[in-house]
Amino acid sequence: MAPEQDPGTQRRMPGAILFVCGMNAIRSPMAEVIARTILPTGTYLASAGVRAGERDPFVDAVLDEIGLSLGKRQPQTLDDLDDDYFDMVVTLAPEAHHAALELTRSSAVDVVYWPMPDPTVATGTREQILGAYREVRDRLKRLIEQRLASPGTPAGTGV
Repeated sequence: MAPEQDPGTQRRMPGAILFVCGMNAIRSPMAEVIARTILPTGTYLASAGVRAGERDPFVDAVLDEIGLSLGKRQPQTLDDLDDDYFDMVVTLAPEAHHAALELTRSSAVDVVYWPMPDPTVATGTREQILGAYREVRDRLKRLIEQRLASPGTPAGTGV
């Protein structure tokens, strides 16, 4: 857990961040891929879901629009993680937040909740549905830039 800091001092950059959502199909993999382009290359990043999920083709579409890709990555659960040490866990859905608090209750880990809408509830045309996914993508990018990226820190691969 990061030591208490005076708001006027520069925050310590976490070295290992886990993004968690319900099924690791939309919000958390998007956050992981976006963070790789913004945060320093030495930052360990991963994402997982509380439950097993299926890859969502709308995620591929909205990431492709900004030049990013999940590659061959498939959804994984918290139990599937290779590493279980993280300085920070960013939760993106209520069930993920509860699971992360339970998982880290005996660890010195910062658990941060960034409530994200579920774009799968969007209805209408394909363009309207894509709009809901874009909104999540853009909101994640803003939060990562504002809350995790340190000013003057060299970014990962860049967007």
